[in-house]
Amino acid sequence: MLSNESLHSPACSRSNSQASIDSASMEDFWREIESIKENSMGGQEEQTPTEVKPVDEGELEAEWLQDVGLSALISGDEEENGKALLSTLTRTQAAAVKKRYNTYTQTMRKKNKQSVRDVRDIFGVSEPSLGDTCDNHTTQLDNTQEEKELQGVLKTSCSSPDDASLNSTTLSHGSQDEERSFAVLRIGSMSILETIQDITIHSNGSADPGRSVQNSVTDDGYVEKNIPPEAEELSFEVSYSEMVTEVPKRNKFKKSDFKKEDYVLTKFIVQKTRFGLTEAGDLSAEDMKKIRHLSLIELTAFFDAFGIQLKRNKTEKVKGRDNGIFGVPLTVLLDNDRKKDPEVKVPLVLQKFFEKVEESGLESEGIFRLSGCTAKVKQYREELDAKFNADKFKWDKMCHREAAVMLKAFFRELPTSLFPVEYIPAFITLMERGPHIKVQFQALHLMVMALPDANRDTAQALMTFFNKVIANESKNRMTLWNISTIMAPNLFFSRSKHSDPEELLLASTAVHIIRLMLKYQKILWKVPSFLITQVRRMNEATMLLKKQLPSVKKLLRRKTIEREVTSPKTAKVLQKSPSARRMSDVPEGVIRVHAPLLSKVSMAIQLNSQTKAKDILSKFQYENSHGSSECIKIQNHRLYEIGGNIGQHCLDPDAYILDVYHVNPQAEWVIKPQSSF
Repeated sequence: MLSNESLHSPACSRSNSQASIDSASMEDFWREIESIKENSMGGQEEQTPTEVKPVDEGELEAEWLQDVGLSALISGDEEENGKALLSTLTRTQAAAVKKRYNTYTQTMRKKNKQSVRDVRDIFGVSEPSLGDTCDNHTTQLDNTQEEKELQGVLKTSCSSPDDASLNSTTLSHGSQDEERSFAVLRIGSMSILETIQDITIHSNGSADPGRSVQNSVTDDGYVEKNIPPEAEELSFEVSYSEMVTEVPKRNKFKKSDFKKEDYVLTKFIVQKTRFGLTEAGDLSAEDMKKIRHLSLIELTAFFDAFGIQLKRNKTEKVKGRDNGIFGVPLTVLLDNDRKKDPEVKVPLVLQKFFEKVEESGLESEGIFRLSGCTAKVKQYREELDAKFNADKFKWDKMCHREAAVMLKAFFRELPTSLFPVEYIPAFITLMERGPHIKVQFQALHLMVMALPDANRDTAQALMTFFNKVIANESKNRMTLWNISTIMAPNLFFSRSKHSDPEELLLASTAVHIIRLMLKYQKILWKVPSFLITQVRRMNEATMLLKKQLPSVKKLLRRKTIEREVTSPKTAKVLQKSPSARRMSDVPEGVIRVHAPLLSKVSMAIQLNSQTKAKDILSKFQYENSHGSSECIKIQNHRLYEIGGNIGQHCLDPDAYILDVYHVNPQAEWVIKPQSSF
């Protein structure tokens, strides 16, 4: 966050959003800066940043397209996940992708580096929505004989939803008169028709409340509706960028004071729907990768709605060390730790630092202001680098003061900061315009969801730890504001040069971001439901592309022949896939739950509208209650939804299973231990 050239307290420079934030309020921040300058952890050699070549706008947008999982748009390869992702985007998300792709193609054309496709070749239409009507899609097709055939199939499918040509696979298993949405993608010279036949996604990104789909935003969909008068409800059900675009312009930039007092931060209540709430760690790694892609697209669209460019300014990179503890990338540390514990998500050395402070330092006054003994810190640092991975370091000799100092140094010396510093300018612009805290939280929420797994899991563990410190503020004098100002220089760092006024702006923004993360720790790591809905659609689209779209020509000809030679009655039989026929063998609303680690390994359960995940767990606990060891063993077990349109989903104990079953009837249901840090 801070440049090496300006490690001193600048003159006060105020903006609209920093009306009450000045150098006096940031006293702990500047004290921490001076401490870093004077005591660079035993005088270790400063890492040399690698030279950064100037990057033009087109290359930045190309990198963005790769980061969101759309590298196929650049390479021209036919990649199923990319096609599936495009088919799930909301209007604002699609507009954000088009904007970046347009910039990329225009830059490449000017350079004459390569022939690139027009954005209309990718999306078919110039409107900002991928979910346009069938008629809009058909007008994009050329008048060749083959594409006239495509037009005929499209028109027929639009006018006759029951037609066998498009009903052979029903992803959402809804009624036959449901609307279908289509997206025409052109890869090279071949048009690809994606028949995404599940729910209708509206412009706001939410599901149609009339359908039995995940997390519809209706009062009846919530388990309870009890919002205290001093709190504000926060919805995870609707795309944040769509909500912003629907807000009148006069209210979009409503000012809110940027003050250090904690009481000014709004209390948010997230109501549980019948699907419960989902933590980031509750989804499979593959689905979380899709969440990251969608989150970055959504974050970009969110800033676009405010007219703010999410320019990812290139920062100087430092090559990390390959061994030791300090200055080693998180991924390398985790790879080493997983040789000892395959399930670890947070570096073991960091967990040890947490433990040492918690043992005797939570009530120590000014615990993170203390500098510790420089000689001891240098000694422990060298020993940790040499002995930790071999489990030979003696932790009992380290006190909480040295652990706190080394914890800060651990983050400060990471090759790349824990949080993406390159996005800070966009956050500064957002803060300067002073929108409501809710808008700031939404931007931060999306940024957290877009983080790599190692960064996000580590950040969550860190914020959980700091909240334990803050819980003892009456004794340790470490408030939410104190922790934020002290940790900002260590968590947000930059090796670029800034002027003094810029430095204050950067510093106060970094402090405010950490304060928001600490304040909203309990809800910040929950995955927005609208993103989970999109992941389900993406998985369904991928399955459809793999199963039914080897080529458009073969598909449409086969469907046309089937339509001509079969009667409507026969067509209804043809539309059932093998998996659907297997599902019909099981009575409606009955699931078989497997618990391979318990003595009662399987049980058929008839669901009703009130059956929750915790009720199913209770049934298994009762059946296994003959031995006390089994009772203890099931305490950390959870019910998982596996397969179908989700990779793996650890269900909220309060989730109503019949609702989840209707969304994903092909899932398997398994009880197993919940993974943890």
